[in-house]
Formats: sequence, C-alpha cells, structure tokens
Amino acid sequence: MAVQQLMQEVHATEGPALDQAAARVADQIAADKLVHIYGPGGHSNLSAQEIFFRAGGLMHMSAILDEGTLINNGALRSMAVERTPGYGKIVIEDSGIGEGDLLILVNAYGINAALIDATLEAKRRGVFLIGVSSRRHADETAPDHPARHPTKQNLHDVVDIAVDCKVPIGDAVVSVPGMEEPLGAISTYANAFTLNCIVLRTIALLVDRGITPPVWRSGNAPGGDEANNRFIGKFRHRVKAL
Repeated sequence: MAVQQLMQEVHATEGPALDQAAARVADQIAADKLVHIYGPGGHSNLSAQEIFFRAGGLMHMSAILDEGTLINNGALRSMAVERTPGYGKIVIEDSGIGEGDLLILVNAYGINAALIDATLEAKRRGVFLIGVSSRRHADETAPDHPARHPTKQNLHDVVDIAVDCKVPIGDAVVSVPGMEEPLGAISTYANAFTLNCIVLRTIALLVDRGITPPVWRSGNAPGGDEANNRFIGKFRHRVKAL
C-alpha cells in the first residue's frame, strides 16, 4: 500500500518535471547521443542498473557503475566511500563526460558527499544534469549529518531539472506491532518507478517525432538475442559497461 501511494504521488505531482526530463533525454537520443546515469550510494547503484541494459529500456542509456560504492565490496566500506569528499569528482573525471552530455544523478536522500561532488564536477564540465531524489529527505536532514557534502548542498538545488521521488525521512515505511523501528525501505521502488516514468515518456516523445529509438529486448525471450544483435555494433564501443 505504501509503495502504491508513493507511486501515485509521484505520478500526480511530478508530471511537469518528468516531462521536462523526458524532453531533454529525447533530445539527446534524437541526436544519437548517450544518456549517462550514476547512482552514487550503496542501494542507489541499483537505480543506475534499473534502466541500463534492461528489457524495454533505451539502448542509449549508459550507466556509470563505479566499484567504490557497490555493496558487494563491503556494505560499511560502501557507506564510507559515499561519504568521502572528492570521491565523486574522481568518478566523473574518469567517465570522460563533458560539454553536450547529459547525466542523470539518482540518490533518494540527495545529500551524500560522493553525489554532490559528482554533481558539481559534472556541472563544471558543462554537463546537463537531471536529478532524482527526495526533496523532503534532503531538506529535513540536519546540515551537520555525517553523510553530507562539506558545502551542505542538496542535489535538487544543484541540478538543472529535479524530479522528486518522495521518499520519507528514514526510508522504511512499514510498522509492525511490537517493533519500535519502521521496516520495509521504499527508496528502490521510488527511484525505479521515477526513472521508468522518464524512460517511457521519452520513448513516447520520440515516437511522436517520428523516431523509433532502439530498445533492448529480453535475451530470455524468443528472438531476443537476434533483436538486440541488430544494434550491438552501434553501442558496443560507446557504452563502457556493455
């Protein structure tokens, strides 16, 4: 129920921001340019993976899958890295993105040091920025929280287009009698839904323009490999994570 309510709220209130984001993504794809996505943070990495190399998803999506904050390298290590000032800047430098590129930054809390450093470095390089994060979570998190960037900035205040994924403070949303702590984190659902809204609106815009964008078909579906192989050569050496 909580997940359904959150999705309905995003759909009901973020339409203009979703449309703006989709229009920018559509422009990139119409020009045959990649759309980069980075989710600096333990579970935020899942968001970058959600719309990359995914059935029904855009082939122009290029995920920045940096090893530093991946939980499989150690959960506590991941949290320490995402709180390390300067780390996000290095990731963006290594990605090689710059003027004329588009980067989607996704992190429900919208405050960590790696995220803000990545945002500031990308902006310095002339990259157009779309942010997916929770305004409420960022605005209500204390300025002295240890996860925050030294500048205390929030993602939604720095990017060119901000989409609010509505995640409440603390992320967990389910109460169970006898348990003091709330349960059931909602941020992965929120980020995935918001990003897929952008993707679907983007494809609809492109079709309206007379452009049929290449999309992935599941390799586990009949004809999937054959359908994908028509485009692999076009993206194999452009998308680093392929």
